[in-house]
Amino acid sequence: MFANVHNPETLTGEELDRYLSDGWFRNAQRIFTTNFLSFNKTFYSAIWLRIQLDQLVENDTFKKLSHINKNFKITIQEASITDEKEALYESYKQGISFSASQSLHALLLGDSSRRIYNTYEVLLHDGDVLIGVGYFDVGDRTAAGIVSFYNQAYKKNSLGKYLILLKVNYCKKKQLDYFYPGYFAPNYPAFEYKRSIGKEGLQYLQLATSKWIPMNQYVHSDDIYSVMHAKLLEALTTLQDNNIQASLLHYTFFEANIIPNLAGHHLFDFPVYISCFSIIEGVINPMIVFNIQTNCYHIIECMSVWKADESEQEVGFYAEHLLKLKRVVYSCAHADTLVEKVARIYLKNPQID
Repeated sequence: MFANVHNPETLTGEELDRYLSDGWFRNAQRIFTTNFLSFNKTFYSAIWLRIQLDQLVENDTFKKLSHINKNFKITIQEASITDEKEALYESYKQGISFSASQSLHALLLGDSSRRIYNTYEVLLHDGDVLIGVGYFDVGDRTAAGIVSFYNQAYKKNSLGKYLILLKVNYCKKKQLDYFYPGYFAPNYPAFEYKRSIGKEGLQYLQLATSKWIPMNQYVHSDDIYSVMHAKLLEALTTLQDNNIQASLLHYTFFEANIIPNLAGHHLFDFPVYISCFSIIEGVINPMIVFNIQTNCYHIIECMSVWKADESEQEVGFYAEHLLKLKRVVYSCAHADTLVEKVARIYLKNPQID
């Protein structure tokens, strides 16, 4: 599965450490993982990051920001939600280009009455005025940054980055092993700043091996969406060269597995696939996917879990049905072999060799 969500009743520090090590992240009082993202109908890989704190040195950026912001009061304590913090969060949202939670309460607690996380906050005050807040969760040996926000009038002070560095520095002083800042998305500039934090100890979770690798060893082939997309384009070209009708489609519901009410259904979660057949209303055609974990093409068949009442099919997208994998029909490593199988099994055309 590329996406999943759990809704534990309780969460020990040791359990949080384990979740974070596997590439999971907090969502209100739940915890989720995903490997793909979509912003404005453009798709990206989610590459999970962590900082090995014993490798971290106080870099020039932290020294510079500490000097610039030396007159601000810093408080680190157990977290709370107040009207003052809600107001600052609401003001902050007006100046950002990406979507954010409706409120601070919704972001941290959702609709739950439980509090399963050991959450701390960093507060920045300019005199008596609250100008910045950052939240982070602490486990037994690790911590995870959740959110940072600030008064946009202080944007030139780089408070967003400063708040993150304050969290990291605090966790290092507490002799924790790792700090998890979330994910970055290759080719999506809004998250690029995370690659500059804790460079000396920065690691990423490599999906193909499920191992944490030093960030300086990151290569394009670890951008799993780009690899998946390129492999499917290769297969698409081969299919079309052999006069087989085919199209590349993005699946609108690729993150359905992280919706709490759908948890445990193990739904189809590939973000992009090839359809080799004409789209007919009510019919779910076999699909071709490329699995980065097996490095293989798969011909698969899916079943419908739910049908949209009024599906408006956009060009290049599929949103008629919420899908669940039924079976894998065939697997292979090469596009040429795949084309032969498609022709023989589905198109009843044995002439393609």
